[in-house]
Amino acid sequence: MFTARLAVVFNLKVHLLRIVKYVRKIIRFKRIEKNNGDVLMLAAQSVNSKAAIDDNSIVKKRIALVTGASGGIGLALVKQLMKDEGYDLIFAGTRTPEIFETLVQSGPKGPRLQCVKLDATDTTNLKAACEIMQAAGRLDLVINTVGILHSRAGMHPEKQLSDIDFKHMLIALDVNALSAMRLAIELEPLLSASHAPQFINLSARVGSIEDNHIGGWYTYRASKAALNMLLKTLAIEWARKMPRIACVALHPGTVATDLSEPFISNKSRHTVFQPEEAARLMMTVIDQLSPEQNGCFLAWDGTEISW
Repeated sequence: MFTARLAVVFNLKVHLLRIVKYVRKIIRFKRIEKNNGDVLMLAAQSVNSKAAIDDNSIVKKRIALVTGASGGIGLALVKQLMKDEGYDLIFAGTRTPEIFETLVQSGPKGPRLQCVKLDATDTTNLKAACEIMQAAGRLDLVINTVGILHSRAGMHPEKQLSDIDFKHMLIALDVNALSAMRLAIELEPLLSASHAPQFINLSARVGSIEDNHIGGWYTYRASKAALNMLLKTLAIEWARKMPRIACVALHPGTVATDLSEPFISNKSRHTVFQPEEAARLMMTVIDQLSPEQNGCFLAWDGTEISW
């Protein structure tokens, strides 16, 4: 009887030893599997990190478009961009390519600069210009300098209510505000292809409702205020599509150009910039823009202007 019990105990012990060995094998296998998995994970992380470093080390040169390139500020911005080796291609959009070509004869030229016939108030022409720029694959920077304050047809800033000409007011609204929306619609695919797109439109401090303390200039103020609202709304929409977009209204200051020259006096309380200086100052602001400033209204010195 005792011998039989001893045999049962012995058999149980053997089975327990086998079970322990089996469990140990499983544990050892799992450790190996985990270690191998960790090694593979580390290897994958190493590869991914290297790929990220390699990707970041390849700095793509930027592609820019300046509209109104035959105007004082537009031309100065083109010349300023040509000095910057960070830009591989600069499109100069203008309604008068022949005038632009004459203006840049004494300036820097080369394959980096391409003149495009572009009228931001003409959708058909704008579409044709965009087809040309499609070959570039993307646009990293768009600076829209198109604007109107006065004309030979009699448009001029109003001093009082009775000076308003509704025909001129509609023209100003079209040029100063709606042209930016035409550009936005047609250029959206090219901007979307950029890693950090910038859509800059020249506005004016007189377009600020809060900053209006002296009145007058009904048409110009209203058209620039409309531009500001359109850009603010656009910035919100584009932030959902292009998280790194900087869609900004930029006040260039008082610049000695054909647009503002009739209204600049020796007693002007504002500093008057030459186009070249204004372009340099604005490019300093543009170069420092971040996605956090998307939807802002900025001055030439980078300070924010109240809407």
